[in-house]
Amino acid sequence: MVTRDAIDQVRRFNRAVAETIGAIDDHFLGRGRPMGESRVLWEIGVDGMELRTLRTRLSLDSGYLTRVLQSLARQGFVRVRPGREDRRVRVASLTAKGVAERDELDRRSNDLAAGVLQPLGASQREALVAAMTRVEQLLRASKVRFAVEDPSTPDARWCLEQYFAELNARFDAGFDPSHGIPAEPVEMRPPAGAFVVARLRGEPVGCGGIKLHARRPAELRRMWVASSSRGLGIGARLLAELERLARDAGATVVHLETNRTLAEAIALYRRSGYVEVAPFNDEAYAHHWFEKHL
Repeated sequence: MVTRDAIDQVRRFNRAVAETIGAIDDHFLGRGRPMGESRVLWEIGVDGMELRTLRTRLSLDSGYLTRVLQSLARQGFVRVRPGREDRRVRVASLTAKGVAERDELDRRSNDLAAGVLQPLGASQREALVAAMTRVEQLLRASKVRFAVEDPSTPDARWCLEQYFAELNARFDAGFDPSHGIPAEPVEMRPPAGAFVVARLRGEPVGCGGIKLHARRPAELRRMWVASSSRGLGIGARLLAELERLARDAGATVVHLETNRTLAEAIALYRRSGYVEVAPFNDEAYAHHWFEKHL
C-alpha cells in the first residue's frame, strides 16, 4: 500500500527537480521554449524517429505531439515526412538548424548538471550521483508494464528469439528448443496457459509463460529478461504476475526447472519461495528442479 508520507515525499522530490532544472517556465535552458519541445527535439535525435515510437517513448498523446512538432517545424528545427519503406508511417527528423539546436541543448544541459554538482563537496557529489543513479533505475522500473498476450505476436516472438539465443550462448553445449520439453504457443494460450510480455517505454524487455494442467502443478516456462533491463526487479515482478495467473486459474503448485549456468535465475527462484525438489520430468537441459506452493 502506498502511504501518504510516501506520496508527499515524491511530490517534494518532483518540485525540487523541476525547480533545479528550470522546468517551471517556458524558457527551458534559456532557449525560449518549454521543456516539452526541447525534450521532443532531443529524443528525435540525429537519426530521426517514427512518430508512433516517439509517442510511446515519451508517453505523449497524439494531439499534444502534433502541436509540439508543428511548433518545432515553424521554428525550422524539424520536418515530418512519410517513411521510406512504409508511406503510412510518419517520421520526424531534424533539419541542419535542428541538429545545431540539439547540440546547444546538449552543451547547456552539461553546464546545468555541472552547476548542480559544483557547490557540493566531493563526498556530497558522490552521494548525489549515486542517489540519482538509484532513483533513475527505480523510475525506469516503475514504467515497466506487463500484458497477457498471444505468444505468437511480434513482440512475444522477438522475446522468445532473444531467450533462445541467450540460452544457446550460455549453456555448455548450446541450446536447441526441439530437444527440450516443448512450450508451444497453443500451450500458453488461455485456457491451456498464459503468456506475459513485459515492456519498458513500449519496448519488449521480458517474457514468461505458464502451462496449466488441471489438478497437476502449473509449469513456468520461457521466462526471460533483457540484459539491458536487469537490475530493475522485472524478473521478480514477472514471476509474481505468472504466479497470480496460475493461482487465478486454480493452480495450487508451480513447477519449474532450470540450468546450472543461470545462477541469477536460481537465486531469484529461491528468494521467491521456491524449494528445490527431486526431478519431476526429463528436461534435457535441466540441473535443478523447483516447486512452490501458492
